[in-house]
Amino acid sequence: MKKYFKVSTATVVASGLGAAIFTLLFMFVKIPSPIPQTSFQTAYGFAGFIAAIYGPIAAGLSAFIGHAISDALQYGSPWWSWVIASGLAGFIFGFSYKNTRIEEGEFKGKDIFKFNLFQIIGNAIAWLLVAPVLDIVIYAEPADKVFIQGIAAAFMNMISTGVIGTVLLVVYVATKPKKGSLKKEA
Repeated sequence: MKKYFKVSTATVVASGLGAAIFTLLFMFVKIPSPIPQTSFQTAYGFAGFIAAIYGPIAAGLSAFIGHAISDALQYGSPWWSWVIASGLAGFIFGFSYKNTRIEEGEFKGKDIFKFNLFQIIGNAIAWLLVAPVLDIVIYAEPADKVFIQGIAAAFMNMISTGVIGTVLLVVYVATKPKKGSLKKEA
């Protein structure tokens, strides 16, 4: 478990840059949905990318901070139930970090499957359970409304993370040499 929670300079930098990029994507690169207060968010695809490369801490902080800043700038204050759900989703995506071979320069079939398994689990927990329950507990929102929003958000974010995150990771890995492919010249 220790391998997932190691905090390095790279983790801190990735968290900060990730939060800034997540904020911009969350605010400006989204597609509205017919369900009120929900959108197809490209930011979750980016959070999945950060998660697979830097782990749960960087991805969780990027999504949590990015969503909080975005809400504060757009609406005057964060909607904490969804900010917490975003952070949790990013954190869970991060368990793909040491379960794929990205560091070895590989990201194919089995790795793509594992990445998408973690992101589907993360999105399901965050949007089908955490966000609606916290909406009810914190804001006294009607249950039928928040569960419909949660279902819509879960599926849209699964698609965003699955497609955008996977494409970003495939492109990223294509730029890395495969482990053992470089030989020292005599």
